[in-house]
Amino acid sequence: MILFCPRFIRPLLAALALAAGMAPAAAAAPATVRLDYQHSGNALAEQYAIERVVIEPLPWAGNPARNLDDSDRGVNRVEVVDVKNGDLLYSRGFSTIFGEWRSTDEAKSVTRAFQESVRFPKFDKPVRVRILKRDERNAFSVVWSVDVDADAPDVVRKLPPAPAKPIPIRVSGASADKVDLLILGDGYTQAEMAKFEASARSLAEHLFTVSPFRERARDFNVWALALPTQESGVSRPSTGVHHASPLGTRYDIFGSERYVLTVDNRALRELAQYAPYEFIEILVNNDTYGGGGIFGQFSTAAANSDWANYLFVHEFGHHFAGLADEYYTSPVAYQSNGERQEPWEPNATALRDPARLKWQKHVKAGTALPTPWPKQAYDDYARAYQKRRAELRAANRPEAEMSALFKADLAHTRALFAQAPHQHEAGAFEGANYESNGYYRPEMQCIMFDRSEQFCSVCREAIGTIIDLYSRPAAQQ
Repeated sequence: MILFCPRFIRPLLAALALAAGMAPAAAAAPATVRLDYQHSGNALAEQYAIERVVIEPLPWAGNPARNLDDSDRGVNRVEVVDVKNGDLLYSRGFSTIFGEWRSTDEAKSVTRAFQESVRFPKFDKPVRVRILKRDERNAFSVVWSVDVDADAPDVVRKLPPAPAKPIPIRVSGASADKVDLLILGDGYTQAEMAKFEASARSLAEHLFTVSPFRERARDFNVWALALPTQESGVSRPSTGVHHASPLGTRYDIFGSERYVLTVDNRALRELAQYAPYEFIEILVNNDTYGGGGIFGQFSTAAANSDWANYLFVHEFGHHFAGLADEYYTSPVAYQSNGERQEPWEPNATALRDPARLKWQKHVKAGTALPTPWPKQAYDDYARAYQKRRAELRAANRPEAEMSALFKADLAHTRALFAQAPHQHEAGAFEGANYESNGYYRPEMQCIMFDRSEQFCSVCREAIGTIIDLYSRPAAQQ
């Protein structure tokens, strides 16, 4: 393990930028402020409480020209405002694990607390940090606020030396000009550190073969970082496997055997702070199919799965661009309330007014809304497929059998859709957002719908919007 102090990181980053042919940023970036807090409650109520304010070791990695978020994504939004005059200084949309947990059955009878953090550039004045939340009309309102003076005596400024050195996977330029993606590893022993690096490089390379990441590859920096574990792999409680790991990542989140997250936000942030990042994907050293993604928080993928490439990109779509799941036949932990409110996600709609479809510009004139597709045939096959999938998991069959089932399912879907009249066309196809009826997706097939390789046109545009928010055009660099 390589130990190094934060004071060595800036020269490292400057050297990497120069090696990539980029000049150092003209002005020094501000410090990075992190507000750690507790978010607690149940299905009926929620509360917030501040834990601490931290000045992270690295300067702010964001684009100073895009401090304000105009993408309208996320269940929540953080706003940093001037205490004296109320001027908005910084904003970002995000979602939370707590917000997902509130939709489970457990939240109806249990109160839980989750750790959360928001990060923002340091300003030369006290600020008010506001957390906003969407209502049923998709309008934001303030649910909590706290005043933060980053120069106050109780702010944490002294941090321990970095426990490991970040690995530069792709360095395209200065962090302020690029999207910084950090790939963390969990469940890798010291002897498996080379395996982690190889997986990080391979999966990052695959990401940049998928449009629109392929066309925008030069707008990204990618870093990798992991701490060794004593045991190989992360916990999978449903099979009796419990492993201690630095990030606490595990399967079976909210009772879903394939849902992989960490709820240890403190551990996540205390490791991630030693590398430049705006987005995080965690690779778990496991073969079992699984992953997860929370917009503005992080995503996960089982790095050794036969479907690792798909998992990495699909889950990153959630985390990076706030894309909705478009599938609806797989069981999930969330409980529907029966209402069909318009989703904030850019790739799902309740289609209350077809004349005002949110992705109308992608739809050819004369296309029927809703748009016909072989839904009945798809659903009939899916029922048998999901039954077989449940049987394989219940019997704890070898992962190769599950992978073969996934391959057969994808082949069947492709053959079915190849005969459909609206394949590869935008419209409003019923079945999305975990619901068979009442929600619609933009195209028949997309990586957010099944295990195919490409994003639909609407998802590609939504991803491009976020790349623009975090990067700077070459002419301005």
